[in-house]
Amino acid sequence: MFQCPICEQNTSISVGGASVLPQNLHLGFEVEVAGHSVKEISTVAKTHQMEISGALEDEKEVVTKLTGAIDENNRIIEQVETSKRTAFLAINQAFERLQQRLEERKRTLLSEFEAISLSKTTALTLQKEQFEKMVGDIGHYTDMASQILQTHTDHEIVALGGLIPTELQATLKRVQTISLTPNQHSNISVSVKTDDLIRQLSKLGNIFDFYPSPSSCTWMSTSVARVGTRYHVKVQSKTSKGEEYPHGGVKVKGEMRSKSHNGAVVYGEVEDHRDGTYTITLTPQTAGPHQLLITMDGQHVQNSPNDLDVRSKRDYRTLCNAQQVIQCNRPYCVAIHDNGDIYVGSYDHCIYVFDQTGQLKNTIGSRGSGDGQFSSPWGISIKRDVLYVADTGNHRVQKLTSSGKFLHKFGQEGSGQGQFNSPVAVIIDSNNKLIVSDYNNYRIQIFNENGGWLLTIDGNGSGNHSFQSPWGLDLDPQGNIHVAAHGSDTIKVFTKEGVYVRMYGDPDHPIGIAIDGEGYSLVSEFGGHCLSIYDPEGNKIHTVGNLKHPYGTALDPRDGSVFIANYGAKTVLKYCVNI
Repeated sequence: MFQCPICEQNTSISVGGASVLPQNLHLGFEVEVAGHSVKEISTVAKTHQMEISGALEDEKEVVTKLTGAIDENNRIIEQVETSKRTAFLAINQAFERLQQRLEERKRTLLSEFEAISLSKTTALTLQKEQFEKMVGDIGHYTDMASQILQTHTDHEIVALGGLIPTELQATLKRVQTISLTPNQHSNISVSVKTDDLIRQLSKLGNIFDFYPSPSSCTWMSTSVARVGTRYHVKVQSKTSKGEEYPHGGVKVKGEMRSKSHNGAVVYGEVEDHRDGTYTITLTPQTAGPHQLLITMDGQHVQNSPNDLDVRSKRDYRTLCNAQQVIQCNRPYCVAIHDNGDIYVGSYDHCIYVFDQTGQLKNTIGSRGSGDGQFSSPWGISIKRDVLYVADTGNHRVQKLTSSGKFLHKFGQEGSGQGQFNSPVAVIIDSNNKLIVSDYNNYRIQIFNENGGWLLTIDGNGSGNHSFQSPWGLDLDPQGNIHVAAHGSDTIKVFTKEGVYVRMYGDPDHPIGIAIDGEGYSLVSEFGGHCLSIYDPEGNKIHTVGNLKHPYGTALDPRDGSVFIANYGAKTVLKYCVNI
């Protein structure tokens, strides 16, 4: 008896009227199962075959996953062993260095003690020998006097009596003129305070048994990428407590997936900086909406996936003729508000504000040294509704609202920290730090948003770090500071900590510089009467000529249009970029 697979009843299989067990069936017999037809049995058999095949496929998938998990465990075990070897080596080397330094310090202290004790012993020995000689001299004359009194005649005493007292008295007087106090004290203090050191040694080194938490890890990049242009993402690994994880070795991946173009995927190249940070470089191949996916050990990091706008590559080679010309008396500098308003620092010692059509809508400031007044405002920057002005002739920086209301000022003439000698440019970074070109002091100064001095990048001296007459400033997508060195005919690049990175270009007396989100630099050349465009690697790719002593340049944050303060022609020019 067995259970019928069709009706689930206990039954037997009948073959030619005889009951047989399933394992005794042979092909070719007419088979009936509990009154069911062969066709019904065949249908059920096919269903079971599909279920069995499916189970086998599931088995393969599960085994593949288990095999992968086993491999991952083996990989982690190997990493643990590698970490152990590395840690043991580092610990042994660290303590060997400590032992070496302790031995060196011990030898130094013993040597110093030996030198001091030898000096004291030598001085005391010389003094003692002097005292001993005086005692000997006194004894000698005393013995002679006693012998004369005992053995000599009156005539001999008269003859020698004057000599002995004279010599003895002279020796006694010498004793009275010198100090009989030892010229050295015996105390040589030794202080080897080990309690603090022992306490510190008990806390020396840390063993961390934690790992980055993908959901806590952060990343930073721009929201717009360009076709064919390298796009960089910086990833910071963090623990589940939000603390920065200081080591590398985590499996980080980056992908850029097109939402069109059949979901084309670009895989990123990952650079492990071994300090808990990673740089992912991706080069999109198609324009349109994309998703940016960043994973750590197979899990998405914070804010991943994220939407990314990939645009056609910006072509600065199309810059030729200005699409807009705004008349302005000798413009020094230009900045564009998020709403499209155009701010221009002028020879008229004021800031002109034009709307998008080029119509004058406001004038900020006038000539003078009072709050909100200017003397040659050669550099301006605007962030949201705050305007910063490099008030060159007054040797200060002023902070105003976008409508011109005075808020704050800092700086005065001089060469000390926080002082200026003709500041000509000011920019604001993402942390609201102010970066100022101190033209005649040959330096860049960095301040907090309230004008408190933070750092100086000094261009005085020689070598890569040096520059003369710094003018225009801007930040690249990595946050580095690009300096248009007017007196050095080059562009110098520094980190915001003041570390030299590189230099590029050979502009003729550069003044203005503007950098787009892809890292392209636009440099106005006062001496060359042109605007030069450099790619992110610093190669010149295009030149816009027919300018007349151009000063500042700026980019429209909305569409990347290029504005140039064409000082010698008394105009502000606008160029549209094909994207």
